Amino acid sequence: MRIGIVAGEASGDSLGAGLMHALHEKDEKIEFTGIGGSQMLALGLDAVADIDRLSVNGLIDPLRRLPDLWQLLHELDSAFGSADLVVGVDFNVFNLIMEGRMKRRGIPTAHYVSPSVYAWRRGRVNRIGRSTDLVMTLFPFEPAFYTAAGVRAEFVGHPMADEIDQSADREKRRNAAREQLGLESEDTVVAVLPGSRRAEILNHTETFFNAAVRMESLRRDARMVFVVPCVNARMKNTLEPYVERFSYLDIRVVDDVAREVFAAANGALVKSGTGTLEAMLMRVPMVVAYIAGTLTYSFIRAAMHTEFIALPNILTSSRFVPELIQSEVTSENLARELLAAMTAAEVNSDFAEQCERTHDELSQDASARAADAVLSLLQDEV
Repeated sequence: MRIGIVAGEASGDSLGAGLMHALHEKDEKIEFTGIGGSQMLALGLDAVADIDRLSVNGLIDPLRRLPDLWQLLHELDSAFGSADLVVGVDFNVFNLIMEGRMKRRGIPTAHYVSPSVYAWRRGRVNRIGRSTDLVMTLFPFEPAFYTAAGVRAEFVGHPMADEIDQSADREKRRNAAREQLGLESEDTVVAVLPGSRRAEILNHTETFFNAAVRMESLRRDARMVFVVPCVNARMKNTLEPYVERFSYLDIRVVDDVAREVFAAANGALVKSGTGTLEAMLMRVPMVVAYIAGTLTYSFIRAAMHTEFIALPNILTSSRFVPELIQSEVTSENLARELLAAMTAAEVNSDFAEQCERTHDELSQDASARAADAVLSLLQDEV
C-alpha cells in the first residue's frame, strides 16, 4: 500500500508522524511519500520536497511564492499518481487544493484537522467536501457542521490529550518541572505566552508584562517568577527589548518547553490559540487574551459564529476561563482576573474537575482512530 501525505509545518509534522506510526502498527508494509518534517522523515517518509518549501508567512509571502507553490503541486501530482490514497495534514489552503486535484483523479483523500468552520466562514464546508472524501476532526462538536452539509467527518480525538498523562500527580509533576527550569518550589510561577508570531508579540507582550507588574504589587507575600517559552530564536529576539525594559521583574525566557512551563506554573497569561488548550489539559488557571489590528479584528468579528474565542470556553460552552478581547485587554483586567482564577483553583476543585472531564472527552487514542478512518476509505473503494 502506498500513501501520499503532506504536512506543511511543525505541528503537522507531529500529527503526521503519529498517523504514520499508527498506520504502520496496522500494516508495516505501508509506504509513505510526500512532504513532512524530521519526525515523519524518521518514520520512513520518501520526501518529494523539503518542508521548507511550504514555509510561508502573512498575506504577501504566499503571493510572492505562488510560482514555486504551483510547481510543488505539479510535483505532488506526479508523485501521488500511483498512491492508493492521499492525506493532507492541516495546512488547510494548500492541502485542500492538493486533495481536490487528487480526488478529481479518483484517488481517495482525507484531511486531518478540520479548519475552524465552527468559528467562522461556515460556507467553506461545501468547498472542503468537494476537495476531500473524509475530514478527521480533533473536537467532538465539529462533525455536525459537516454532516449537515452531507460531508463525511469523524471525530478522532486530540493527540495532545493523549500525550498528557491526566493521572500524573500534579505536585510531583510541578516539582520536576521546576527543577528542570531552575525554579524554586516556593515561587509563584506565571506562564506568559503572548503568541509566537511577530505581530502577536508586539500586540500582547507589553500589556502582559505590565500585568505582571500589577500582580507583583498585589501579591507582595509571594516571590513571583514569569516564564516565557520561545519557539525559536526569532521570537526570542523580538521579545528581547521587552525583557530589557522590564528587567526589574524576574522574567525567564526559555526554549520551546511550553508543557514544562505549564507544569511548573500556578497560572498563565495566554494569547488565544492552541496554548489555551494545553494549559487546560495541564490544569493551569489562565486568562485568555486577544488583540489584533482594528481592521483585522473587525473582519474576524463580523465573520465569527461563536460566542467565545478561548478553546476551553468553546469546548465547555461556557465562560469557563476569563477571556478578554481588544480594549478589554488591560494590565489591570489581566492581573485581577488571573489572581482571582488562581485563588479560586486553590480553594475549590471545580476547575480541575472540568479540566478532567474535557481531557477524558478529547483523549481517544487519536492517531489510532485516524489510522482506522483513513484505511476505511480503501475499504469503501473495494
